[in-house]
Amino acid sequence: MSIAEDAHRLSAGPDKRAAQIAVALEDEIIGRGWPVGELLGRENELRERFGVSQSVLRQAIRLLEHHKVAGMRRGRGGGLVVSAPDASPATRALVIYLEYVGTSVEDLLRARRLLEPLAARLAAESVTEAGVDRLRGIVGSELSRPDRSAEDEFHVTLGQLSGNVVLQLFLEVLTWLSGSYARTARRPTEASLHAATEVSAARHAEIVDAVIAGDGVAAEVRVGTHLDEIEAWLLAHRVQRPARGTRTRPVDPNPDGGPGGKRGEVLAGRIHDDIAAEGRQVGEVIGLEQDLLTRYRVSRAVLREAVRILEHHSVARMRRGPGGGLVIVAPDPAASIHTMALYLDYKGTGPEQLRSVRDAIELGCIQTLGAAAAPPEAAAAPGDAFHLEIARLAGNPVLLLFLRVVLELGARHGRRGPTRCAGHAVGEAHEAILDAIVSGDEGLAQLRMRRHLQALV
Repeated sequence: MSIAEDAHRLSAGPDKRAAQIAVALEDEIIGRGWPVGELLGRENELRERFGVSQSVLRQAIRLLEHHKVAGMRRGRGGGLVVSAPDASPATRALVIYLEYVGTSVEDLLRARRLLEPLAARLAAESVTEAGVDRLRGIVGSELSRPDRSAEDEFHVTLGQLSGNVVLQLFLEVLTWLSGSYARTARRPTEASLHAATEVSAARHAEIVDAVIAGDGVAAEVRVGTHLDEIEAWLLAHRVQRPARGTRTRPVDPNPDGGPGGKRGEVLAGRIHDDIAAEGRQVGEVIGLEQDLLTRYRVSRAVLREAVRILEHHSVARMRRGPGGGLVIVAPDPAASIHTMALYLDYKGTGPEQLRSVRDAIELGCIQTLGAAAAPPEAAAAPGDAFHLEIARLAGNPVLLLFLRVVLELGARHGRRGPTRCAGHAVGEAHEAILDAIVSGDEGLAQLRMRRHLQALV
């Protein structure tokens, strides 16, 4: 694309222009196959290419840096350099978002029942001896770890061994949320906690046996049984969750901002952990800029970078003027969804990986819907909007959020090649799926959805 064409695309306000530049550069990086370490251009070259001011370009570069897609290298031979994305900031933000919207134990375990057995089956099909050693090591250490951290580690490892990076990320979010519920549950007696740990270790050993034997069906069944037990334990020890709009302490998957994390990223993690730990509500002021500088003992530049990250992931924003300060905001997962999709693209997520996860989510949503839950006008929703509406009607915020990630990544794949499903065929497929849902024929609705998803690949 020429400089003139680039400039023509960006005929909007500075914030929107910066976002458009970031997307254009992301698409260029993806098109070039993620050449980590390569130079995209010097600052003056990029300003000329996009026809924007220094401030707009630097704002676009900050977005790329937040996504860990590229970063500015200073000095001789410097410029905007492609980097390897990191999903940890987005994952952390998604955990906070799901807590904010009031995800229930039932929502959480429903999502795990759809995705975790799939991970177990895939692990059974491809596990290596090194993977077996990892699983056995976790099981062997469980009884000596009274904090039950082995429970979380086992399930995250199972996701990793599935070989499907989409499943891996989603199961990490689900496991961290389950850990959050477990830590806020009524404290069990030492004897009952020990008994629960023994049962968990025994179930994990059974799952490992099935994985080693290559018996995917048995692995799926045993994971399902174990998840039933986890749900029963969480419900038996459940305490009242805070009302929507308040903050609870999330399980931070990466409190230090990742390996080599910049000081602004580390500080952003500390601030939103403090927001959560202190039970702050949306609209509350955490403190003025000077108060925050004193509290965290950092430079103004580091604090402002941390604030930009918090604003990007919709955790808090800086309000200027009288009565201003850093204000808690209602989370919006859009930026984190975008970041996750970029990370999954970088990891080389293929259409088959994407489809297996999408099938599990969308067929699970249909299973959840009642006959009267889907209004006829839902079929008129174009393209992905139809699928998101079905997920919304299913009433599970976890599945809706995960589907948004899958669809964004699918859209990126779709830009690289046509699907086998033409526009009119898509509309007819939507109407047929909805007819089956409204008539209460769940099996037929799932069959039609499966065929439709196959045609979209």
